[in-house]
Amino acid sequence: QVQLVESGGGLVETGGSLRLSCVASGGSIRPLSVGWFRQAPGKEREFVATITWFSDKNYYGSSVEGRSSISRDNAKNTVYLQINSLKREDTAVYSCATTTYTSGFDNPSRYASWGQGTQVTVSS
Repeated sequence: QVQLVESGGGLVETGGSLRLSCVASGGSIRPLSVGWFRQAPGKEREFVATITWFSDKNYYGSSVEGRSSISRDNAKNTVYLQINSLKREDTAVYSCATTTYTSGFDNPSRYASWGQGTQVTVSS
């Protein structure tokens, strides 16, 4: 079964950018979809973005829509999440996961094979 490992987090000032990576091992990620979620202490898990292998459209949560981009490199079995114009509210642990669903991508219960997460901290 597929295993996911996140990386690319760190400390960044407000207004900066980060690119997070989600690397899959143990088999091809296709035809699965991969989503990013984040969770801050004391907060619920929040949907960030999902990329699919059956549609031209990517899906974004309202908190990052307009300043984020999800992409993939199939040869490297990697999904990327670029976030620009970072805000203090973006501080959280970011995790990626897989889903076989073709709708309802903001529902974390539809995902499996969660990675361990990577910490993003935004300061000013």
